[in-house]
Amino acid sequence: MSGQWISIAAADGNASRAYLAIPEAGHGPGLVLLDETFAHEIADLYAAEGYVVLCPERLDSDIAAAIAALRTRPECTGKVGVLGFGRGGGIAFLAAAEGGIDGAVLYYGAGLTKALDPAPRIACPVVMHFAERDPDLPPEAVARIKAAFVGRPNVAAHFYPGTTRGFDRRDGPVWDRGAADIAHSRSIALLRTAMGPHYDLEALWEAHTTYEFGARDVAATMRTMVSDPYVNHVPVMTGGVGARDLARFYANHFIPKLPKDTHLVPISRTVGADRIVDEMLFCFTHDTEIDFMLPGVPPTGRYVEVPTVAIVKFRGDRLYHEHIYWDQASVLVQIGLLDPKGLPVAGSETAEKLLDENRASNTLMKRWTESAPHGGVVTPPPDRR
Repeated sequence: MSGQWISIAAADGNASRAYLAIPEAGHGPGLVLLDETFAHEIADLYAAEGYVVLCPERLDSDIAAAIAALRTRPECTGKVGVLGFGRGGGIAFLAAAEGGIDGAVLYYGAGLTKALDPAPRIACPVVMHFAERDPDLPPEAVARIKAAFVGRPNVAAHFYPGTTRGFDRRDGPVWDRGAADIAHSRSIALLRTAMGPHYDLEALWEAHTTYEFGARDVAATMRTMVSDPYVNHVPVMTGGVGARDLARFYANHFIPKLPKDTHLVPISRTVGADRIVDEMLFCFTHDTEIDFMLPGVPPTGRYVEVPTVAIVKFRGDRLYHEHIYWDQASVLVQIGLLDPKGLPVAGSETAEKLLDENRASNTLMKRWTESAPHGGVVTPPPDRR
């Protein structure tokens, strides 16, 4: 990505400055960023997502001129959206009503309840994000905004309980990680649908895992990721944050520590606008000390099958982070380090039931039989169709 200052000529002949951020590809859909704090990092973030971002230095600039200037840039592929925060959200709302843009994203949208008259004129897709503790837009005001768009499937308004205006700012005092991440994903989903760019996330993920498990090539694996990635194996907190530590982890504690017969059995996959959720069985023979899963445990030679979930987030066409989950108790049972007797845990049975849902349920629940009438035989409910 690269950023530069450019000049925009307004309709009245005056000129204003704007910050222009270009994605690594050198081209992409256009996005006018309207932000009260003029945060370059937001422009750079959306450039990393694949957009040519133009951020006027002043919110009182001629927004129509900014949209026109961006659309005619050689880096812009043609379509242009508007992303606004606070007062900029209100301006983005009006820009959507005036036409000429392909999509709009609003955070907070100060003053919206006083300017809802243009709502019927909005034809482009819009997504709005509201904080519960925003003094300018309390819950009753958000309810009025939502009511103005009833029956409009192309307009979505999301309310984030427990948050304060500014929850999206990572370095701010009221940053809410979960709300910020969900809001960003919703914003990206709208922009991808309305304007692109469209990335084959499955192909990107498959390439990454091939380099990891097939070629076992650290450098190639890292090239599929952003410059500041992280991986978190949640049950044992292994992985790495940042390119240096993550490359160290891959090179010394992950790739060379994979058991020789490691293989994955896919169960399901969900593909979103900016992430993939993979459900699988992670299968291996414990023939080496597996630093990333069983650190400090000598090889037992036992075979393990454990249900695993990978939540992979992308930023543009690169992997940003991975959250990997598995049942560590099941792994410990299968290698003989945990006696399941008297404990609500299971070994390979968890994998077997994932593959065959008809296997008996509630076998660890001793009181299960107590809830069954007629001597343990459960009578199905009547068919009321």
